[in-house]
Amino acid sequence: MATLILPADWIKNWEKSGKHEFVQLCKNLADKTNHDSIIKDIQAALYELCWHVVQGNFKLDLAASVLSDMMELRDDMPSILADVFSILDIETSSLEEKNKRDHYTQLVGACLLFVPDAILKERLDPETLESLGLIKQAHQFNQKIVKIKTKLFYKQQKFNLLREENEGYAKLITELGQDLSGNITSHVVLESIKSLIGCFNLDPNRVLDIILEVYECRSDQDEFFLPLIKSYMCEPLTLCHILGFKFKFNQEPNEETPTSLYHIAAALLHHNLIELEDLYVHLMPLDASIVEEHKREITEAKQIARKLTMVVVPSEKMEDKEREKEKEEEKNDKPPDNQKLGLLEALLRIGDWHHAQSIMDQMPAFYATSHKAIALALCQLLHLTVEPLYRRAGVPKGAKGCVMRPLRNKRAPRPAESFEDLRRDVFSMLCYLGPHLSHDPILFAKIVRLGKGFMKEVQDTLLSCFLSIADQVLLPSLSLMECNACMSEELWGLFKLFPYQHRYRLYGQWKNETYTITLLQNVKPSGRQIGKLSHSNPTILFDYILSQIQWYDNLIGPVVDSLKYLTSLNYDVMAYCIIEALANPEKEKMKHDDTTISSWLQSLASLCGAVFRKYPIELAGLLQYVTNTLKAGKSFDLLILKEVVQKMAGIEITDEMTSEQMEAMTGGEQLKAEGGYFGQIRNTKKSSQRLKDALLDHELALPLCLLMAQQRNGVVFLEGGEKHLKLVGKLYDQCHDTLVQFGGFLASNLSTEDYIKRVPSIDILCNQFHTPHDAAFFLSRPMYGHQILSKYDELKKAEKGNRQQQKVHKYVAACELVMSPVHEAVVSLHPPRVWDDLRPQFYATFWSLTMYDLAVPHNAYDREVKKLQVQVKAIEENPDVPMNKKKKEKERCTALQDKLQEEEKKQLEHVQRVLHRLKLEKDNWLLAKSTKNETITKFLQLCLFPRCIFSAIDAVYCARFVELVHQQKAPNFCTLLCYDRVFSDIIYTVASCTENESRRYGRFLCCMLETVTRWHSDRAVYEKECGNYPGFLTIFRATGFDGGNKADQLDYENFRHVVHKWHYKLTKASVHCLETGEYTHIRNILIVLTKILPCYPKVLNLGQALECRVHKICLEEKEKRPDLYALAMGYSGQLKGRKVHMVPENEFHHKEQPVRSTTTASQLNGPGTTAKPATNASKTEEGACEDADRSKDKSQGAAKPVNKANSTAAKVTTSNGNGAPNRDDKEKSGKEKKEKKEKTPGSTPETKGESRREKQRDERGAAGKEERAPREGKEKTPKADRDKQKAEEKSSKEDNKAKAGNGEPKELSRERDTGAKESKSKEKGGDQSKEKGGDRSSVSGSLKSPVPRSESAESERGKQPDCQHWLCTYTVSADCQ
Repeated sequence: MATLILPADWIKNWEKSGKHEFVQLCKNLADKTNHDSIIKDIQAALYELCWHVVQGNFKLDLAASVLSDMMELRDDMPSILADVFSILDIETSSLEEKNKRDHYTQLVGACLLFVPDAILKERLDPETLESLGLIKQAHQFNQKIVKIKTKLFYKQQKFNLLREENEGYAKLITELGQDLSGNITSHVVLESIKSLIGCFNLDPNRVLDIILEVYECRSDQDEFFLPLIKSYMCEPLTLCHILGFKFKFNQEPNEETPTSLYHIAAALLHHNLIELEDLYVHLMPLDASIVEEHKREITEAKQIARKLTMVVVPSEKMEDKEREKEKEEEKNDKPPDNQKLGLLEALLRIGDWHHAQSIMDQMPAFYATSHKAIALALCQLLHLTVEPLYRRAGVPKGAKGCVMRPLRNKRAPRPAESFEDLRRDVFSMLCYLGPHLSHDPILFAKIVRLGKGFMKEVQDTLLSCFLSIADQVLLPSLSLMECNACMSEELWGLFKLFPYQHRYRLYGQWKNETYTITLLQNVKPSGRQIGKLSHSNPTILFDYILSQIQWYDNLIGPVVDSLKYLTSLNYDVMAYCIIEALANPEKEKMKHDDTTISSWLQSLASLCGAVFRKYPIELAGLLQYVTNTLKAGKSFDLLILKEVVQKMAGIEITDEMTSEQMEAMTGGEQLKAEGGYFGQIRNTKKSSQRLKDALLDHELALPLCLLMAQQRNGVVFLEGGEKHLKLVGKLYDQCHDTLVQFGGFLASNLSTEDYIKRVPSIDILCNQFHTPHDAAFFLSRPMYGHQILSKYDELKKAEKGNRQQQKVHKYVAACELVMSPVHEAVVSLHPPRVWDDLRPQFYATFWSLTMYDLAVPHNAYDREVKKLQVQVKAIEENPDVPMNKKKKEKERCTALQDKLQEEEKKQLEHVQRVLHRLKLEKDNWLLAKSTKNETITKFLQLCLFPRCIFSAIDAVYCARFVELVHQQKAPNFCTLLCYDRVFSDIIYTVASCTENESRRYGRFLCCMLETVTRWHSDRAVYEKECGNYPGFLTIFRATGFDGGNKADQLDYENFRHVVHKWHYKLTKASVHCLETGEYTHIRNILIVLTKILPCYPKVLNLGQALECRVHKICLEEKEKRPDLYALAMGYSGQLKGRKVHMVPENEFHHKEQPVRSTTTASQLNGPGTTAKPATNASKTEEGACEDADRSKDKSQGAAKPVNKANSTAAKVTTSNGNGAPNRDDKEKSGKEKKEKKEKTPGSTPETKGESRREKQRDERGAAGKEERAPREGKEKTPKADRDKQKAEEKSSKEDNKAKAGNGEPKELSRERDTGAKESKSKEKGGDQSKEKGGDRSSVSGSLKSPVPRSESAESERGKQPDCQHWLCTYTVSADCQ
């Protein structure tokens, strides 16, 4: 009570200032507006004053005086003071100090003058009243109170039963049941009821019960009865008890609560005549029972779903048990109604959403709306609430619709006039309704159309609300609807306005969270059934279909065809389900052997391509998924992009092209489409456009290209850490092939502006985005072509001139304008020393041109035109084809012919312009700052090798470009050296290739060999195409110390020797790769050999050597590595078929006749046959050649000059870029010079002296070698063999002398003699040194593989002189100047 404390100064100085302050305080409190706080504050002030009196601190008369003054402030001040006395009475009665009790009694007695006795008798204790003299005895007073209460509350004075006063109650019922259509109001009837109660002593509660009974019978008269009840009743709790009794009466089994009772209860709640909390406790069943029932229903549903997944064979006993169970359930009494749900439905019918929401909050989620009547009642309320807004923003054009009449109830939810009004009630109603909106498809359509109207106005504040409604209401409702394609299409009209990220999130929650039980099992892949099921439950259906396709890929075709009955929404959900299946973290994307991609991923990729091509499904999600996986450093899913581009754009990427297809791929786009692919994919225009739009709209074109280009190296160095080498190769190939395919799609489908706008310049691509140079030029190449053509067209329009010469000059000018910035940009791609030999112009020209620019495939154009002519003829001759179809097909074929011929003409003009441009540029391509060998090395490293393995068409381009540079007679370009470097050592290149790269490299070698074979086969062709060309200008050096050098053309016979040497080198490299035992080496060389089979091997003994090694591979790998076995068997069969086209070595190139007659037996055995010492000269020559090659390899690996003469020569760089002094070149050029001098009739003394010096040097070298060979191999070579070897050498010297005596040139016989000696010594010493170096030795007499040797072996071998045979001496000079 004591919330206000009076200051002690007021009590001490009461007369002076305390009284005035206290009175002023009470006046201020009395002036306050808040009634409750006034009373409390005044009570506190009076209590404090009285408490000071009780304590004895304040005089009684002063207190009585001021309290008397206080009575004037308010009318209820006596009552307030009595309340204070009542509290003090309780407090003082419990105190032990009697003086305080006496002070209290005296104070109250002093106040009796202005506080009425009646108030004090109500508030104070009887004992206190007795002490004050207000009552005589407290005991008697208490007895009197009990008697009065008993008479008041327990004695019946009114008639409660109808039979007790039937007349009065009859009149009451008549009064309530009269016709209310006139001027009768509730007020008039209420006066009559009061008269009846007073006249017949009717019980007011019974009267109220009868009023409710009549209201229940006349429930449509709300406007009359509700005011009557409101005026009649005085206590809401009494009314609630009467209603509760009525509900209780209907809670017996087999009893139904009438709907009219629910209605009047709802009406009374709605008008606040009763409280929901008071009525709710009278309703059955209890909330705990409802929760248990809900749990039981969920459990039963899960059991039913589980039974659906089990295959149970029915039996008679089980069927009998089920029948008995059903009968027992029927016998059981029907449970009583759920009165809470009945009241909820009535509330919704009259529009009382507030109370209905309170009841639903007491129940489990969606329990109430799972009852159809309640769901329909809530749907009806929603109809009325959204009607005005739907009429304004949701009704489609031309639709009338059924106008809804609003509720007469003014307290119902206000109708929504704007989208913002939906927040008020509509969204919450929909959330309570949940998936049971399915009961009202019309309301479903209205909500969806409102969503579409909202998306047009774009209010970001409500977007999340609509997304939540779609997630919690629309999609679950669609699942519970009977198959309704219209609803699905209607919903797609809304969903397509959302970004795919929002849609996929909704689908994910729909699929993974909305469904708590599996609704679908055993779906037959029938189109109509799939369509019907998919309208309502697409996520579950597609999940099942995709799981089947991952196991059985032969279902892809039927499933894709059956999807034609789907709706647009279903197609979108299909895309999501595919992405979810691809991203499943529980599935391994590799097979168990870790060498191949899993079949389920391949099946899904195939399905993606087929589905996205055939049906209008948005691609953005799938493309973004592939982009994200690439960002994460994973390249498995590129398989999907590859399939999608192949199916939608018709662009195939395969290295297994026929020569005719390859020829067609060098033409225009129309020729590519007609003859470049295995399957003619037609009608790709629309699907290509869809793919292009998806890439451009979401800015994914360039990011995908750059990520793929970067991921190629990522596959090897980041992704492929612990993966099998075979799998890493496949992933690399897949990444590369997809890049080529995707880049080709962009180049052929994007407009010039789109392409140029998106692809940055070459230096930005390489330096900022770290794109490999080959990929960067691949992406930039179409841009250069577009820019040159557009600039060319501008120049033609600016200066009108039709002469061909003028057009060519304009084209060259356009090229200079476009390519000049490129020439400047490429300088930053490589170190400055690179540009000492190659000009940036040459580098950019090589990388910017394609096969389309170099040659016109006239044969391919003619072939395709003839095919179309044959088709036209076949159509005309076919009587089964209708005339209109014949006409269409003929028109199509004729149009294609015209397009192809026009394209051929266009390409021919283009090629002529390009060739003229190259003719003008060629003089500035290559600089002569260093040796030609260095120039060729940089050309191979930076241009030829990177591009020849980029794609199949690039492999052909590289070979043709080399030939073109040769034909253009470009200065400082040595064609012979270029070919020599390409063919001389292919081991390292082959070993570093992937499977697809080896196919392209093989195709490149085949094209190079085709050119060489053409020159080799006919002297006239060679003289015409190579005779006077600078690329075949060579230097033959004398072997003397002061011999001069003379530049000369390589004649035809010597070229044939060189070609044989190249074939031998290829054989040697192939045998080495086959003998390594390494999977990659063997696979790649078999692929390369298969590709070059048309041009190699041509020599019989080389072919036999290969055949022997391949046969060995077949035997060894049959069980261990079946894929290698298959490759080897395939090549072996083809090789045997080509055997008839092989020729002996002496027919392939001019070969000296052997010395001994015993050599014919092994003439054609080649390097792979077993041979003993002192065999024929050809064997000796081959051995010498092999040794020369071996020494050459060593000299390249050691990179040390052998002698002073060789130290001045330039270094020869092999195909993998290693440089070493080439002693062969120096000696062979000198030897060639010496040969020519010997054949000249008049020899000068200088010539004879030089020959004599060379002879002495050769004899010293041979002697030293004879001494070293036995010493190196003494541990392995028996003494008998060494003696035999010496005897053979002696006899060979005698034969040489005899030959010299018979008129043969001495130098030639000496040279052959030296070669024979060296070959024999090398066969022993070389084998021994190889064993010391840890080399793998092949079978007896086989080719020795060029593998690394130890340093001691290298140094010893390096001291030996090179072989002097023609085959080896025609290695191209290191600096052909």
